[in-house]
Amino acid sequence: MTPLLNPQDKTLILVTHPNIENSVFNKRWVEELRKYHQKYTVHSLYEAYPDEKIDVAAEQALIESYDKIIFQFPFYWFNCPPLFKKWLDEVLTYGWAYGSKSGYKLAEKKIALAISVGIDEKEYSPTGKYHYTLAELTSPFKITFNYVRADYRPLFAHYGIELSATPDEIEQSTKDYIEFLEAL
Repeated sequence: MTPLLNPQDKTLILVTHPNIENSVFNKRWVEELRKYHQKYTVHSLYEAYPDEKIDVAAEQALIESYDKIIFQFPFYWFNCPPLFKKWLDEVLTYGWAYGSKSGYKLAEKKIALAISVGIDEKEYSPTGKYHYTLAELTSPFKITFNYVRADYRPLFAHYGIELSATPDEIEQSTKDYIEFLEAL
């Protein structure tokens, strides 16, 4: 019998996908993560807050319960979905996430992004269509999490158009994602 893990030993995955039922990669990743409920807690923000009214105290308590946190979302308009931005604005409050004399509840927590990107990786390069790497485009997240003294880790990204993905590509991305989480 496998011993139950404390929440601190598990990884919290905050999924922010506005239409996950029509997703290919994010939906498959969540299905796989839910098979390992002893290792991963999946918290879907759009499912928890369909009205987008975030329970800040509940979110803060949830974050405090984990030492490893992944923010999983699709990358579009060179940013995150709007509910994730709202979550950051409302949950990372002065006196809790940062402050001159208190706060820093995310200090030393391992935090990373897991992003599905609907464009080929070569387009996210100095010579590609968008002229910037994904790491450069997501630097505001790195700055934010460094500001609150979290242990920000390199991101996980799956590049490629979902509509043309083969079953093998979907499964490989899922395997790669789980390996990324295990190495965190």
